[in-house]
Amino acid sequence: MKRKNQRVGSKNGHSASSGGREIVYSGFILILLCFFIMLCSFSTMDEAKVMRFVRSFSHAVGLFSGGIKFESGSVVLPESAGMVKSRSELAKLFEHLELLSDKFNLKDEIEVLFSREGLVMRLSEQTLFESGVASISTPALPLLEKIGALVAQTTYLIRIEGHTDDVPIHTAVFPSNWELSTARAVNVLRYFIEQHRIDAQRLSAEGFGEFRPLVANDTVENQTTNRRVEVIFIRPDLQNPANEESP
Repeated sequence: MKRKNQRVGSKNGHSASSGGREIVYSGFILILLCFFIMLCSFSTMDEAKVMRFVRSFSHAVGLFSGGIKFESGSVVLPESAGMVKSRSELAKLFEHLELLSDKFNLKDEIEVLFSREGLVMRLSEQTLFESGVASISTPALPLLEKIGALVAQTTYLIRIEGHTDDVPIHTAVFPSNWELSTARAVNVLRYFIEQHRIDAQRLSAEGFGEFRPLVANDTVENQTTNRRVEVIFIRPDLQNPANEESP
């Protein structure tokens, strides 16, 4: 009697296993069906839109590769060139700026990303300046020359921002980080005007001192990250005063 029960249990286990495989297979077919339906739903097959959907889809149903895990926090990853229209001027500019970081072997010192305002090129302090100094360093001139040439070829409004860490500075030239960050931004702006004859009306400079950090100033590495200059290419739809709402 016991042997008979054991046989029945084994048979039921095999049946449950087969049913599990069928469920997984059916789910896989449904996912593929949804994928092709979404592809067909695009009214215009813009390459960038398709790529954006494919990336989102792969993240939604894909498996994590080794070593990758979820992390807590509310930070959204910045957009890349594939997240905007592939033939837009901003996407092409993104690629040119990334090529510059590769050409000068500064991938760890230069970051190119999209923000709500437009395209941002983020340069570390050591890429352009000596510590505590606002004058552009001689080794930085070839890189800045290339960036200025790209700026001159566009019609975007450009905002240059200077940022520091929270380590106080108090010298005869720079009483605080406000002055240091502002002077650095102004010097980059002045270089673009003097060396590339860029219309001054397109350019602006701001210094934020230590008050807009990217990360907490709790380690030496984080302080290094926060010391930076950002060159921001403002999106065309934010440049036209006619687009702004009247008070």
